[in-house]
Amino acid sequence: MLPTFTYVKPASIGEALRELATPGARAHAGGTDLLGCLRDRVFTAQKIVSLNGLSELHGVSDLQNGGLRIGALTTLAELAAHPVVLQRFTALAKGAGAAASPQLRNQGTVGGNLCQRPRCWYYRGDFPCARKGGDTCFAKEGENQLHAILGGDVCVMVHPSDTAPTLMALDASVRIVGPRGARTVPLDAFFVLPSKDYTRETVVEPDEIVTEIILPSPPAGAASTYRKLRARGAWDFALSGAAVMIARKGKTIQQARVVLSGVAPVPWRAPAAEKELVGHELSEGVIARAAEKATVGATPLSDNAYKVSLARGAAMEALSELRGAG
Repeated sequence: MLPTFTYVKPASIGEALRELATPGARAHAGGTDLLGCLRDRVFTAQKIVSLNGLSELHGVSDLQNGGLRIGALTTLAELAAHPVVLQRFTALAKGAGAAASPQLRNQGTVGGNLCQRPRCWYYRGDFPCARKGGDTCFAKEGENQLHAILGGDVCVMVHPSDTAPTLMALDASVRIVGPRGARTVPLDAFFVLPSKDYTRETVVEPDEIVTEIILPSPPAGAASTYRKLRARGAWDFALSGAAVMIARKGKTIQQARVVLSGVAPVPWRAPAAEKELVGHELSEGVIARAAEKATVGATPLSDNAYKVSLARGAAMEALSELRGAG
């Protein structure tokens, strides 16, 4: 059962921030993750602050520089179907469209998708794991077939979002508003590795709100895509995935971003793979070498070594798709 809490629906961002400043308050967007966490007693709440009445947090709009502003309450279904996102920011449309199930995409928001809590069964279960304030990551020596092969330290959870890696590949930034003012954070710096702080996933403070995501105009000759590998065609989180953006001049790659999903506590940039791509044509050989280097530094656990080849396969398939589009 859900715990007992009060429910408020502010009419402005200022009012929402005042409500969030009270002890035990938690922000509510689509609620697809929040309510599950409350029901499973992952954490508690004394007050739920609904953001859904804040019209300025909804929708997608063009920016003068050719980029996009995406309100944090924009649903995943809206993103997946938006004509500008489909045409110019294809990886994001694919990531949003691959998340969860149709029902959840119609309810879940892009802001919530970025800020969702870990799906690790030890974190969600009745275990005093490190991320919940304990001193042990039970997955390290336990059932870890779905856990991290990269970036794990005190905690080997994997970040569950499909929009996060695509937005990172597209060089997005996040606008955060709180009682201390507003700040814009590049998505590369938005997520927190366990080695820095294993009790949190993002830099957002409890009394702050993600208000929007800013996408810059794609560079000339850009193309992007997302490949998600999972056990079922819907509902499941990524076992491994790859978001890729390349910008070509003629046939030569000038810029590249490769970001893996499902393999690390944060969306995982693969700089060695990016370096392999820049300055080259997207040949089969370059694709194979870049995919091989996407998992440089991987340290599999007892039951998830398969993720190394799976991540390389996702990168190879994503790059091969872009080769065909070139």
